[in-house]
Amino acid sequence: MNLLLGVIFLGIVLCLFTLFTSKAPNGGKAMGALANAAIASFLVEAFHKYVGGDLLGIPFLGQLGDAAGSLGGVAAAGLVALAMGVSPVYAFVIAVACGNMDLLPGFVAGYIASFGMKWIEQKFPDGLDLIGSIIIIAPITRIIAVGVAPVVDATLLQIGNIIKESTTSSPILMGIVLGGIITVVATAPLSSMALTALLGLTGTPMAIGALAVFGSSFMNFVLFKRMKFGDRKTTISVAIEPLSQADIVTANPIPVYLTNFMGGAVSGVIIAMFGLVNEATGTATPIAGLMVMFGFNNALTVVLVASLCATGSAICGYIGSIVFKNYPIITKDELQSGSMPKKVKNYYKRKKQYAEHLAM
Repeated sequence: MNLLLGVIFLGIVLCLFTLFTSKAPNGGKAMGALANAAIASFLVEAFHKYVGGDLLGIPFLGQLGDAAGSLGGVAAAGLVALAMGVSPVYAFVIAVACGNMDLLPGFVAGYIASFGMKWIEQKFPDGLDLIGSIIIIAPITRIIAVGVAPVVDATLLQIGNIIKESTTSSPILMGIVLGGIITVVATAPLSSMALTALLGLTGTPMAIGALAVFGSSFMNFVLFKRMKFGDRKTTISVAIEPLSQADIVTANPIPVYLTNFMGGAVSGVIIAMFGLVNEATGTATPIAGLMVMFGFNNALTVVLVASLCATGSAICGYIGSIVFKNYPIITKDELQSGSMPKKVKNYYKRKKQYAEHLAM
């Protein structure tokens, strides 16, 4: 029951974020800023605190990691405000108002406060807009962040706790579900780093997120190369960071998402069977995710599991390219030129006709 509840609630969260990205004003830009905030805070924390500080024993790097990790709310609020078009100085007024707040409260407060700040910038005379940002926007931003924090603790963090508890009782099944979902999210507009940070995942679930996304680099390299989604640069870029080719992924969701879910599920099972852990939340990213794993597990075991995940994922990418070899894809060049190949138009035309036939 806990496993079922965790999966259902996680699905609801993903649907809400997807709806926000596509329907909210500047939702796509805001979600991109949230992913960047996770990089600027949690990724810096994970790499320097757990690798530089704990693994290599360099106190300065450990302190740097602690400092970065405590500024998640500041990074989210500031980057969202900048993405929304707020002037840099006022964006940082919004950002510093979210000091000592977590990532999502800072994100929500920064997004809402940006509308008020842009209105003040437009309506207030020069000079008074600065006073307005300090007297009006800063307190409102803080009130929103503080008000949102308990809701986050009662929902997203609770979902993360359910997932962590379910992993203990059903590690293989959760490996399939969590590995598949996080790997798909890694290629979607919602960053896997942001999702795992918002859920507060640690332990085996975070290890699944880190190494499953690491394995997806090899899978997407094989898939993109064989499917010819783009040129060599595109193929290398998606292997290094899946979000860098989000436009191609969203244009070809079926072959990319299904293949990634299959590969992520395989990696999730492998990781769960070896019982690896990762106490650095938000590190579901290919390169840094792998590096952080050495700070919590035996190095030889990490190398072995990472190799198995990479091999299994690459095989899944190869299988996906065979299964979808006749699928009407849209390439990078076609996206940039704004053209759609004839076979894609015919595919969607037949799909529409079939749907109309069923409705009759």
